[in-house]
Amino acid sequence: MRYSFYPGCSMEGAAKPYLKSIEAVAGALDMQIEEIQDWNCCGATIASGVVGDYTQQVVTARNLALAEAKGNDILVGCSSCYLSLATTNKRFQEDEHFARMANEALAAGGLKYNGTIRVRQFLEALISDIGLEKIKARVKKPLTGLKVAGYVGCQTVRALPWEFDDPENPVFLDKLIETLGATAVPFPMKARCCGSSQAVAAPEVVLSYGKNILNSASAGGAQLIVTPCPMCQLNLEAYQGQVNKTYQTNFSLPVLFFTQLMSVAFDLGPAAAGLNYLIVPAEKALGSFAR
Repeated sequence: MRYSFYPGCSMEGAAKPYLKSIEAVAGALDMQIEEIQDWNCCGATIASGVVGDYTQQVVTARNLALAEAKGNDILVGCSSCYLSLATTNKRFQEDEHFARMANEALAAGGLKYNGTIRVRQFLEALISDIGLEKIKARVKKPLTGLKVAGYVGCQTVRALPWEFDDPENPVFLDKLIETLGATAVPFPMKARCCGSSQAVAAPEVVLSYGKNILNSASAGGAQLIVTPCPMCQLNLEAYQGQVNKTYQTNFSLPVLFFTQLMSVAFDLGPAAAGLNYLIVPAEKALGSFAR
C-alpha cells in the first residue's frame, strides 16, 4: 500500500529512532511510504495556545494540501502530529466556513485542500491495512516471555474517538505486542497523560505523572514500555532518573517506540532497532532478542 508520510519535527531530533524503525518496519511489510516534500511543523499543542486554533490549523492544513496532491492517505507516527492533522482534517470536512477561510489563506501559497484524504496513525494503519496475521508472519524472533507495557498515552486514541480505538481502554497496541510473541501486561494507566510539554513550565507535574505511570507498568510486571508517542517516550525515559531522585524510587524501565520492538522481532538489525539511542538501556530486558 502507498502512503504520504508526515514525519514531524520530533523525528528530526529526540525521536530519530522512531523514524528509523518506522522506515524499516514499513519496508519489511511492503508499505510504500513517501515523505511529504517541504512539509512544515503541525504546530502541535503549543502553537494553538499562542496563535489560536484557526492559525495553527491553517498551518497544519498546508501539509494536508501537499499530501492531497499525491492522492494518498497521510501516515503519521507522532501522537501530537496525528492529533493536529486529524482534527484539522475533520474540521475541513465538517465546517464549510472554516474550509473556505482556510483555503483563502492557503491560496496565498498556491495551495488548496479539498478534504479528500485520511490521516492515519501508523499503529492503526498497521493493524487495519496490513493486519496482525501478516505482521505475525514477518516475525523472525518471537518475543516469548517478554513482558511489555503498551503505553498509548492520551492523544493518539482521542484525536478521533472510537474511530481508531477505545479512548479509555485502547487495545490496538496490546494486540500488536501479543502478535510479536510478547505478553502485554495489565496496565491501567496506559491511556493517561504523561504531562506533555509541562516538563519545562511545571516539571513537578511530569515527575508526578511519570511516577504513577512507571509504577503502574512495574506493578503489572513489565520489563519495558513501548509507545507511539515521542513526548511520552521522552518524558518517561529522560526524566526517569529525576523521578527516582524525587520519590526515592528505583525504576529502570526502558521506554521504546513500538516500532523499535517490531524491528527487534522482525530481526531487522541494530540500525533499524536504534537501541543505542536509549537513555535507559534495553539490552538486559530484551536479553537474547537484542543480539
